Amino acid sequence: MSPRVLVSIVTYNSAPYLKACMESLRAQTCRDFSISLWDNASTDETAAIIADYRDYAGAIHFSDNNLGFCAAHNRIISSKDGDYVLVMNPDVILDPLFLEILLREMDSDQSAGSATGKLLRQSEAVSPVRRSSDKKVLDSTGMYMTPSQRHFDRGSGELDVGLYDRREYVFGASGAAALYRRSMLEDIREGTEYFDESFFAYREDADLAWRAQWRGWNCLYVPEAKGYHARRVLPENRSSLPAAINMHSLKNRFLLRVKNMDAGTYLRFLVPITLRDAAIMIYVLVREWSSLRAFPMLIRALPRAWALRKSLQSRRRISGREIRRWFSYGPVSKPASKTADM
Repeated sequence: MSPRVLVSIVTYNSAPYLKACMESLRAQTCRDFSISLWDNASTDETAAIIADYRDYAGAIHFSDNNLGFCAAHNRIISSKDGDYVLVMNPDVILDPLFLEILLREMDSDQSAGSATGKLLRQSEAVSPVRRSSDKKVLDSTGMYMTPSQRHFDRGSGELDVGLYDRREYVFGASGAAALYRRSMLEDIREGTEYFDESFFAYREDADLAWRAQWRGWNCLYVPEAKGYHARRVLPENRSSLPAAINMHSLKNRFLLRVKNMDAGTYLRFLVPITLRDAAIMIYVLVREWSSLRAFPMLIRALPRAWALRKSLQSRRRISGREIRRWFSYGPVSKPASKTADM
């Protein structure tokens, strides 16, 4: 009998964080899971660290080239069974009760297709151990969308002072540590892809969350399940990020909209969307020429993206008006009910 949870980890030059990540999985109170690791052609010490856990990980694959976040996770997810999939970054450390808590809550709420815990910023020491007097900075308490088509993590960069201590539904889960119900992944799967491989990496979790919302699946936020994330990709760090990250982020901003936005939502938020698009184009033309190659890639991806959009819109279970409730310039949530059902 397969373990209930498949833990899917994709590495790429992850040596500074991977050992702590794996040790946090070894410490989980829930033992009903298996781990699959996919390395995207790392050039640091990642492979040697993975080798130390060969007997602990259920499956390990070393790729000859970087397939990207999406394709690598898709290969792991499609290769194993199990009721749930935990997509987890190697720069995340989980508290020992993380899986036990999320599984318990997901089992009691069949309307939840995904779940996320409270992620805090990980210290430079790569350790979640903190004195009670230390200030805790939030990383993510779930995702929300803005009218200008940006998506943010609720509470990101804020001190954890109890504002996000309620169990509730959010738009989606950060791909840093997201627990997905297998039946939800199969429901929103596009051909053989759970994550859209046209995205390669970045914003793919928002795309998956949006598709799940259209199909009527909730995303459950459970603050008692805690993790620690060494996040590097932040809007304020854009100028110091690798060019490839910014390029894919730009491309995927438009792919996300083409695939998921209905006409009513676009018209409702036309002004903020247009103003944001104009600001992005000016920035790229003046300061970030390396991102211009995003547009030929986008053009090539458009026919498939439009076909996927038509398929999704024909199968949607909720209205555009319901989707628009998730769009706000501040964190959005709605009350969660354990009696909810699909």
